[in-house]
Amino acid sequence: MSGTPEGPVHAEPPETHAADGSLTERHPEEHDGPLPREADDHPRTGSAEDRRAAELRDHGAAFRAAQLAMAVVDRDGVVVTANESFGTLLGSDPRALREQAAADLVDLASDGRTWHAYHEVLRGRRSRFRCTRRLKHADGRSLWAEVTVAPVPGSGRVLLSIADVSERRELQARLRHLQMHDPVTRLPNRALFFERLSAALEDPAGDSAERDSAGTDGAPGPVRSSYESYESYGSYGYGRTGRIGLCYLDLDGFKAVNDTLGHRVGDRLLAAVAARLTECADSDGYTRSGGHLVARLGGDEFAILVEDSTGTEQLADLARSVLDALQRPFDLGGQRLSVSASIGVVERSGQGTTATALMQAADTTLYWAKADGKGRWNLFDPERNAHRMTRQALSSTLRPAVERGEFTLEYQPLVDLAGGALRGVEALVRWDHPRFGRLAPNRFVGIAEEDGSIVELGRWVLATACGQARQWQRDHPRERPIFVSVNVAVRQVWDSDLVGDVAGILAETGLAPHLLQLELTESAVMGSAGRPLQALQALSDMGVRIAIDDFGTGYSNLAYLSRLPVSVLKLDGSFVRGFQDEEHANPADELIVEALVQLAHRLGLTVTAECVETAGQASRLRRIGCDTGQGWLYSRAVAPERIAELIDAETLRV
Repeated sequence: MSGTPEGPVHAEPPETHAADGSLTERHPEEHDGPLPREADDHPRTGSAEDRRAAELRDHGAAFRAAQLAMAVVDRDGVVVTANESFGTLLGSDPRALREQAAADLVDLASDGRTWHAYHEVLRGRRSRFRCTRRLKHADGRSLWAEVTVAPVPGSGRVLLSIADVSERRELQARLRHLQMHDPVTRLPNRALFFERLSAALEDPAGDSAERDSAGTDGAPGPVRSSYESYESYGSYGYGRTGRIGLCYLDLDGFKAVNDTLGHRVGDRLLAAVAARLTECADSDGYTRSGGHLVARLGGDEFAILVEDSTGTEQLADLARSVLDALQRPFDLGGQRLSVSASIGVVERSGQGTTATALMQAADTTLYWAKADGKGRWNLFDPERNAHRMTRQALSSTLRPAVERGEFTLEYQPLVDLAGGALRGVEALVRWDHPRFGRLAPNRFVGIAEEDGSIVELGRWVLATACGQARQWQRDHPRERPIFVSVNVAVRQVWDSDLVGDVAGILAETGLAPHLLQLELTESAVMGSAGRPLQALQALSDMGVRIAIDDFGTGYSNLAYLSRLPVSVLKLDGSFVRGFQDEEHANPADELIVEALVQLAHRLGLTVTAECVETAGQASRLRRIGCDTGQGWLYSRAVAPERIAELIDAETLRV
């Protein structure tokens, strides 16, 4: 009979060296004495020889009666004799096994590594080796056998022993099943999912059809048995595309179910969800490998691994079917529940992909699905991910960038619309990033507000701008010095002592308070109460001017203008853009701006128009009484040296 291998060999047990340097080893199955000789062995005479013959007969009787299956093999690999247990194990008469090649009986020639190790023992070059094989009995059933080959001292032969380890393997399989499966849903758990994912990525083309038994290093491999097998979750090999697909999902609002109805209902819901996910995976029309791996990764997180993905269309169909399946209400013992899920979908070549990278992409895409409204699936978008990675890179380096001096200020002129004289400048921060180059404020100010670094950055901007304004005042004295306008985030008002910072910077730089203007957005100023209002009032009492930036885009509640310490309104550029040439002008825009300017003047406020780009816009703004203009008509944001030149000019443009 011939065996059918199911995996590579085990490593031989650790060998030890005798004093003479030869390899020696002790093993439970090793016999120190000679094994029985056959009846035709040469007899010897004399009392000592008689005793020796009696011992051999006793050893032979023990050999034949032993429950461990054993056979003696000569140096050519041919069975000399086999005991009854050996024949029983293989379902054959032991006498019929004589003169047969041992390698054929227990399938030692099915792979090169096993064959080589076996022959090394036959030639006396190796002390022993052991492997695990899956054999077939004569009656058709299969069994797991641990095969050990070791030399018989002083005989020139080797002893081949076989132990039936099927029950042990079955127990290992059951224990492994418990270890690798979730007790609530009975799905593969996180450990088995990542083992399967890693195996698929290591062999994306399906070249290794067998992944079982232990290697020659002796490390135990995944156990397969009738109780649990990889085939239960799809096969390797034929039909593989080399691409990996993943649907990573969690349930929307599952925590509320646990908190309100209890963990018992929550567990029943998870089990019901698992059943529907498995049904969706098994019914995938593209499946060629017997089903996808559905796993519970923890909490209310699940994953569906598609090892032979045919493309994003397949995964999109699968994600849609999952959403449809989960939208149907669940009836849990009279408790009717409805849930939804958010799904992140990733598909890529297994070649060069790591499990970590794939899961990071899936997690990011799941976050997008949540952020986009939940109850939906999103496909991984490299461009969107690149933007996210850029934000992360900027966020992680923003704080130390201030210390490294990577920020600079540019200044955009604020021009008197009536006469064209330079009245002030707005300080605009730029980040000279070592990797991404020069970045405008819209690339990083929002990030700075989120992580709180805006406080430190804002303090640096304020100090630098005030120092520069004082320097211009000393180097270019004029009857009416220019003021500097600095943007302030609402978080600076809440999270720092803005009043103390401003007072200290003005004292340190020597800049007069009325030459500093602080700009806050309309939405930040609207409804100010408590600390923000107190801070604004204290700054105004100090002589600092307060401006509302982008006026007209927020709440547009004009009543608060009379209650807040505001000095300046900066009209949003959307109003000014409507001031095109006379032929294409929008009369409504002009009426609104004119009304706002008149109201502001009656309240004692000045008005600055942003985004002035043409002489026609400047002319119309001047006609309706707007005080100052800012925009490319006069200048883009420029370096301090250019502002110094503009200070000396009588006018910029009328």
